[in-house]
Amino acid sequence: MGEITYLRGDATAPQAKGVKLIAHVCNDLGGWGKGFVLAVSRRWPEPEAAYRRWHRERAGNDFGLGAAQFVRVGEWTWVANMVGQHGIRTGSKGPPVRYEAIGAALGAVGDRALELEASVHMPRIGCGLAGGVWSRVEPLVERALTGRGIAVTVYDHG
Repeated sequence: MGEITYLRGDATAPQAKGVKLIAHVCNDLGGWGKGFVLAVSRRWPEPEAAYRRWHRERAGNDFGLGAAQFVRVGEWTWVANMVGQHGIRTGSKGPPVRYEAIGAALGAVGDRALELEASVHMPRIGCGLAGGVWSRVEPLVERALTGRGIAVTVYDHG
């Protein structure tokens, strides 16, 4: 069983050789415009375009909580759009993070990482605008990824 490596830096510029899969959490509303997705869009237009198309055509695909979409953005780099947030934070309703959905999406990320022989890179998913806590997300990452022998790096920005 591997361990998660923690680095200070930018998850959109992964520090690794070989194939890299960058995982992040999206909402289930089709909205893309705050948080880590802005850093993704500054580097590559494809993940946002794919996510918006996936949401728009959701009647005929698997878009929804727990789903993951994989977008190739370079020869050695992929982005995983994971739907792990129900709605957005408004008023006094609880945080929009959905841990079960993040766990399910991470399972798909693990499958794809093994298929691609990729390492996985991410910010502290689900812990920004989604309102989650890392002590609940970290075991999901360990179960779906490091527990299956996949190298994971988590980046703290700044």
